[in-house]
Amino acid sequence: MEIEATWLGHGTWSLVVPCPQGTRTILIDPFLNDSPTAPVKADQVAADYILISHGHFDHVSDAASIARRTGALVISNFEICTWLGKQGIERTHPHNLGGGSTHDFGRVQLTLAHHSSMLPDGSYGGNPSGFLLWIGARKLYFACDTALFYDMKLIGEEGIDLAVLPIGDQFTMGPADAIRAIQLIQPKIVAPSHYDTWPPIHQDAAAWQEQVRAQTSAEPRVLAPGGKIVLKAS
Repeated sequence: MEIEATWLGHGTWSLVVPCPQGTRTILIDPFLNDSPTAPVKADQVAADYILISHGHFDHVSDAASIARRTGALVISNFEICTWLGKQGIERTHPHNLGGGSTHDFGRVQLTLAHHSSMLPDGSYGGNPSGFLLWIGARKLYFACDTALFYDMKLIGEEGIDLAVLPIGDQFTMGPADAIRAIQLIQPKIVAPSHYDTWPPIHQDAAAWQEQVRAQTSAEPRVLAPGGKIVLKAS
């Protein structure tokens, strides 16, 4: 069985993962309809689970419509789950930082992220997070929107098969700090995210890829939106 991770532009990822009943689709930070780089729209994606890292519009804007259409279970912090509940989304599973839960695909835990979180209507979005996923024998870390922080080393001690890190700079860590993050996490594979959506976060991902190869032991995977990374689940 395989884990298929597809980058849908910006900070949005779709994971098709094995479970005892077949496969499940995990959608992370859905921002599609208003994204200039997304290869699909919100009404074209599947979802059994939706993971939301924080409340900014470019991570949560399509969550309610996708959850309503698919019936997906939304996993996020308490404040975002409450906000979605007021929009009629009943299938939510609230967490807080450090907390996790087990599902038919495996386990998800909310990790620390240094960022901000305000929902599109101006209400408080709770603590921003990343996600640590245990799927089969593999461990995946989605840092989501964050600055560099030294406790990434603790996350890396789990033994990370795939890490997804922002490199856009200005609103998250940039390429240089992402290299330092890789040195702390020491993942087997690393992919960049949250860049090239708009001019302020344009980055030379090919140059970053070469720096990853020169300065770390990780295998870099730079994708175009719609590109995939495939991992064996065991």
